[in-house]
Amino acid sequence: MIARHVADTVTLNNGIEMPWFGLGVYKAQAGAEVEQAIQYALDAGYRHIDTAALYANEESVGAAIKASGIPRESIFVTTKVWNTDQGYDSTLQAFETSLRKLDMEYVDLYLVHWPIKGKYKDTWRALEQIYKDGRAKAIGVSNFNIHHLNDLMMDSEIVPSVNQVEYHPFLTQEDLHEFCKQHNIQLEAWSPLMRGDLNHPTLVELANKYGKTVAQIVLRWDLQNEVITIPKSVHQARIIENAQIFDFELSSEDMRLISSLNRNHRYGPDPDTF
Repeated sequence: MIARHVADTVTLNNGIEMPWFGLGVYKAQAGAEVEQAIQYALDAGYRHIDTAALYANEESVGAAIKASGIPRESIFVTTKVWNTDQGYDSTLQAFETSLRKLDMEYVDLYLVHWPIKGKYKDTWRALEQIYKDGRAKAIGVSNFNIHHLNDLMMDSEIVPSVNQVEYHPFLTQEDLHEFCKQHNIQLEAWSPLMRGDLNHPTLVELANKYGKTVAQIVLRWDLQNEVITIPKSVHQARIIENAQIFDFELSSEDMRLISSLNRNHRYGPDPDTF
């Protein structure tokens, strides 16, 4: 399915609807910066906000959503348990802290932020309990490679709904993407815009061809690959521009051309050595 609108959704493996497109708030300053960015995004039609305990801005995310006047159930909110809180009891406590900061009764998606060896299985058991209690509409993981997912699913009751990973034209993760498809785990991209490293001549050429920015070309490529994407920005013009990707379609030839730029290059940490 190709998204046609900023608020279009994909159905996760448990039947929950998750918007294909959202706003990430990593490194956005708590307070006015985050609150304003979310207001810009909601005004532009976004209905998906992604935060994490690590980002130290959950309170501002909750405040912005409340101030918007948009019903809570109309906005999809993701947060994540940080590495130092992993483990069964500590994850349950961390989740309570996140809910309190967000000032919400539930989150739409709760993720294990990184696969911390010796801990992520206990952490996942806690997420399963949170899910059974109805306090997270869906649960998933972030930065899990194939072997992490295999290991997790060997002992788990619930298959993760989402795997949020670094994903962009220089890191296409095709084997991981295929594995997730086979197990009905939705792939989601963080750092989709390569931390602003957008000057590759092929991407510039395609931007000129379609009359779009390079960022819009890359974000469209994500969606046509059926990958949820959450570009981060605090600037109104950029937030609006990022969402203007539903009025064109990349040809299959150009999709392959972008994918061919892969060089397994990471801007963030490698989950196996993190």
